[in-house]
Amino acid sequence: MTQKVAIITGSGRGIGAAIANQLAGEGYAIAVADIDPQTADQVAQSINQNAGQTARAYVVDVAKRDEVFRLVDEVVQDWGRLDLFVNNAGIAIIASIIDSDPEEVERLLNVNLLGTFWGIQAAATQFKRQGTGGKIINAASLASVEGSALQGAYSASKFAIRGLGQSAAKELAPDQITVNAYDPGIVLTSLRDGIDETTANLKQRTFAEQRASVVNEIALKRAATPADVANVVSFLASPQADYITGQSILIDGGMRFH
Repeated sequence: MTQKVAIITGSGRGIGAAIANQLAGEGYAIAVADIDPQTADQVAQSINQNAGQTARAYVVDVAKRDEVFRLVDEVVQDWGRLDLFVNNAGIAIIASIIDSDPEEVERLLNVNLLGTFWGIQAAATQFKRQGTGGKIINAASLASVEGSALQGAYSASKFAIRGLGQSAAKELAPDQITVNAYDPGIVLTSLRDGIDETTANLKQRTFAEQRASVVNEIALKRAATPADVANVVSFLASPQADYITGQSILIDGGMRFH
């Protein structure tokens, strides 16, 4: 087949679903990959309702290397090729470092960091096998540029993802495989709602007060939508970004400048 094929992990909701819809509209065949089969299927069905857009749902726990490699194998069996792998899946913990639960920290690092590592490994292996080059795009965060209080484990995972992406970009460039990252700030998703709710409780604020305090830090004075992030991923996936690798792009409305 000549249609380009993209895998987006964690695309059963939020930013991942927005990325899946954006890329489907641009002609990609979409592998909607998520740990939740129901939400993955819902997103895939929604995409397929639009004329000329094609998607299939896949179940994966990105923390498990064998499942990530199996995902790539299944997608290639179904579609014949792979062109883009978006390591979007991730979770967050809101807790002070000294109060963080060891099992929760381990799970977060396994999903966020190791999940991205396995995604890069599996996608690059397939790209090399095809001899076609390819694109890998990783979800970092504003928290990968400046560590956030009460997000020690999350910030650590996202800083590590930026470093991992830079190393991968250097290693994979001879095979015409680019590796970049997107760094969302405050994005209106259910994940963000949970972050603000927990943070509000820890700081003894209302949810509204907590949300207002973070939005007030944004130069553009509004939180991002998932579509704002999907637009940047779309650019990184496009031929216009073929000469960009090893980079991360902040999508934070002007919260931090670097």
